Amino acid sequence: MDKIPRVALLIESSRGYGRGLLLGIADYVGAHGPWSIYHHERALGDPVPAWMRRWHGDGIIARIANRRVAQMIARRRLPTVELRDLYRIPGVPVVENEPRAVVRMAVDHLLERGFTHLAYCGLSGADYSERRQRLFVEFVAQAGQQAYVYTGRSQQRSPDTSMIEAAGLLDEDKIAKWLGSLPKPVGVMAANDVRAQQVLNACIEHKISVPGEVAVIGVNNDELVCEMCHPTLTSVEPNTKKIGYEAACLLDQLMKGRKPFQNRILVEPVGVVARESTNVMAMQDRDVAAALQYIRDHACEGISVNDVGAHVFVSISTLHRRFSKIVGRTPRSEIVRVQLNLVKELLRRTDFPLSRIAERTGFNHVESMCHLFKTAVGMTPGQFRKQSRIS
Repeated sequence: MDKIPRVALLIESSRGYGRGLLLGIADYVGAHGPWSIYHHERALGDPVPAWMRRWHGDGIIARIANRRVAQMIARRRLPTVELRDLYRIPGVPVVENEPRAVVRMAVDHLLERGFTHLAYCGLSGADYSERRQRLFVEFVAQAGQQAYVYTGRSQQRSPDTSMIEAAGLLDEDKIAKWLGSLPKPVGVMAANDVRAQQVLNACIEHKISVPGEVAVIGVNNDELVCEMCHPTLTSVEPNTKKIGYEAACLLDQLMKGRKPFQNRILVEPVGVVARESTNVMAMQDRDVAAALQYIRDHACEGISVNDVGAHVFVSISTLHRRFSKIVGRTPRSEIVRVQLNLVKELLRRTDFPLSRIAERTGFNHVESMCHLFKTAVGMTPGQFRKQSRIS
């Protein structure tokens, strides 16, 4: 294309998720543009903007949340990339969060903290909540446990997320009653951060201890919501900037007349951002709980299993037996797991050379770090960095 492409962005700026998408698109345009961008402040469920009726453009990136927007896009037949996958429009590829990875990270986070009772607090009528609920039940069953589920008052299925969430504000007493009926301690995954905030509000009003009796994890890591919660909310952070970047890259190809290289791109979330709402070790074996906490706090300082045993005043053989039975991993493998998690985080978020990452994560040799990383992750640190970063 010789002319500067005119691109409409029908993406909400009212929430952190949408703003992250917009930042990713901006990164792509900054590197490969210019584009003429048409965007105004909007919420997820807003109708077709009035200005689009007389707008003549070259492409659209949208989070389609209602049928009228979907119908408008289908009629326009412009190169379009969709970011929600609620309405299937022929010829329109989709880029979105990897749903299985989101739920898996939340479940694993609660399991790692020793919870044997796991529950899901959903939102009736929300498509994303229903999908996460199914996956939650599946993963909890794989862990050999029963999943407790609450969806709230029955609502007609709707793409209007804000309307469903607003109705959820009326569920506080029912949520509290449901939480009260669960075995304790219990780890709760909420459908998203807003629903998690409603769970925490119910706990506050009904004097349920968090995270002692109930630990809560949300989804989306909307910093404003998470930091306003009391206690602050742990959440799964999606890689919204990468989703936006990949969507812009795909639209660029479409506007140049090329076929999409994929019709559906799933982007792995960044990981769990741990805050106060899950800061607990829910284990009856206090020695194992103390050992696990010590490893989480000091694994990247080059500690050994002997250091862990000395901290909890337990022999190495006894620690190995009890730790392996309860946690499902040996103390040594848990140390390495915590180290490699930080390696992943530094690869995603920094440009540090591997030597500095090895030093920061407690590895004496880069070669040892790389070998363990490839064995555990299935790719080299360099390959992981390239895949995880936006560009």
